[in-house]
Amino acid sequence: MDKKQSEALPPEVSLPRLLRLRQVLQDRGLDGAFISQPENRRYLSGFTGSSGWLVILEKEAWLITDFRYWEQARQEAPHFELVRLVDRMDQLMTKLAERLGERRIGFESTHITVDEHQRWMAGDGPVTWVPEKNLVEPLRAVKDEGEIERIRRAAALTDEALAYGLSQVHPGMTEEDLAWVMERYMREHGAEGVAFEFIIAGGPKGALPHAHPGPDPLPTGQPIVIDMGACVDGYRSDMTRTVCLGEPEDPDTFWTVYNTVLSAQEAAIAQIRPGMSGSEADALARDVIARAGYGDAFGHSLGHGVGLAIHEAPRLGRLSEDRLEPGMVITVEPGIYLPEWGGVRIEDLAVVREDGLEILSHASKDPILSGDW
Repeated sequence: MDKKQSEALPPEVSLPRLLRLRQVLQDRGLDGAFISQPENRRYLSGFTGSSGWLVILEKEAWLITDFRYWEQARQEAPHFELVRLVDRMDQLMTKLAERLGERRIGFESTHITVDEHQRWMAGDGPVTWVPEKNLVEPLRAVKDEGEIERIRRAAALTDEALAYGLSQVHPGMTEEDLAWVMERYMREHGAEGVAFEFIIAGGPKGALPHAHPGPDPLPTGQPIVIDMGACVDGYRSDMTRTVCLGEPEDPDTFWTVYNTVLSAQEAAIAQIRPGMSGSEADALARDVIARAGYGDAFGHSLGHGVGLAIHEAPRLGRLSEDRLEPGMVITVEPGIYLPEWGGVRIEDLAVVREDGLEILSHASKDPILSGDW
């Protein structure tokens, strides 16, 4: 059984989610859905086990799992009929196909492998299996207040862990040391784990937007990018700060780059509104950075949705057509990356509200850490 379980989804949460999915299925001409993607499975059923599948029909909902998770599934997904997996999955799928009859069942084509499709769904049974994308993901994009509260708690714990970690910084401390100090703090104060592997990159390494913490000592006088998040009851947070131990050794470049990124983020946060496309939101920050002469150094998108997964809909990028809606939780994270010098990224987590953004990340943005470096 998984180390940490959640409480069962109450019917006022789980049943409306199933109703919304059933409307999606009706709109696509489907009689049901076979759900295999883990976050989608948890979102619809409340089941947190690592092995299971859902079958959602017009008036039925089944959860397939094996002996290891049977009692957990019964507790976490009380509104689902449990189907026990005792044989190979392909054998069970043959039996399920007979039970389903002549129905069109959509499956998640971005999650089922070619091999699984051939073994499970390519037989001569009565079911027509239909590959589908984004059956559940658009439903997950808009969070209810219960989801937002979990993300809020994860964001607050991330703020606390960063403050604690920076208070423990000392000469000789490595990137890996700092990552562990902050992860341990999160786990000791309510997190079930980290939201993703932290990014801690000092000096020139900071020019790599997704650098991993290594054995390198934290440098003095150079930017250090710290990207981190906590996982609380399945929901994740994401926050980045850039700090400098002592005064920057290249103050002109440091402050020009830092203030440009900060101004870009502030411009986006002040102007993002529901109804904007992801590309329009991205342009709010990108234009500030481009006008400062660093357009080519901002190579990633402005942000992304966060929830049960660390990257989910919507996407805020140059090519994104996603529309922002109230209840979406997004990151706002412009950055500038200069090879052989380093990088600066500042990221906040925010909820899209009717009148703009509610910011969930509250860690200090003062980049200079004083001490006996």
